[in-house]
Amino acid sequence: MSAADLPATLEKNLGAMLSYGTWIASLVIALGLVIAIPSAAAGTRIAAAGIALFIALPVVRVAAMLLFFTRERDYRFSVIAALVLGIIAVSYLLGAR
Repeated sequence: MSAADLPATLEKNLGAMLSYGTWIASLVIALGLVIAIPSAAAGTRIAAAGIALFIALPVVRVAAMLLFFTRERDYRFSVIAALVLGIIAVSYLLGAR
């Protein structure tokens, strides 16, 4: 694979991951809403899991980019992706307090 193909491959893989992730999260939310009709407590938990999947998708994307850039030895972008993941982690921890 040539160096010119790497960004296209990365974008193709990330696009597929986000597309499938969106479909899965949407289906989980829909399932939660259907289950919420007879059992509100269980349906709400399932729908909340779907929302959590939507929230996790960008984080997974940044983690995948970190792995990709590290594997390709592009350390400048690896550091940037690691910093973004660090900022997300700190934000989560501060928000959880």
